[in-house]
Amino acid sequence: MARQFTYTAEISWTGNRGTGTSDPRSYSRDHEVSVEGLPVILGSADPAFRGDPGRWNPEQLLLAALSQCHLMSYLYQCAVNGVVVTSYVDRPVGTMAVAAGRGHFTSVVLHPRIEVAEEGMTEKALALHAEAQRGCFIAASVDFPVRHEPVVTVAGRE
Repeated sequence: MARQFTYTAEISWTGNRGTGTSDPRSYSRDHEVSVEGLPVILGSADPAFRGDPGRWNPEQLLLAALSQCHLMSYLYQCAVNGVVVTSYVDRPVGTMAVAAGRGHFTSVVLHPRIEVAEEGMTEKALALHAEAQRGCFIAASVDFPVRHEPVVTVAGRE
């Protein structure tokens, strides 16, 4: 029997400038994303779509979620397979196509830079990305490819 998890959040639009959505230019895209007990995320649309560049947009949050999920899955795979990770930084890149007013992500590429404790761990550290990909719940939930181009180095070496 499959386990089921339920997640909740509250998204509150804060961009009413006094006339609501009377015109596409009359309102701000600003909103707040909140979950009980956590800091509020200030959100907006991408600046290309009249959003505030000082706030997170949904596209950035999706990209971050994919990267975070891969990180969590990857660290677990390393832990159970004898690979000691001492550092992990990712700079993911997502590509979105927009045509006729409709947009969709076409791909995301993760670029994790991983540092491992010993030279003998590098090959396995690279290989475990495939298993981490299979274990990433967010990547399994999207309909576009999520690839990874990892670089693994050994702690204390350049």
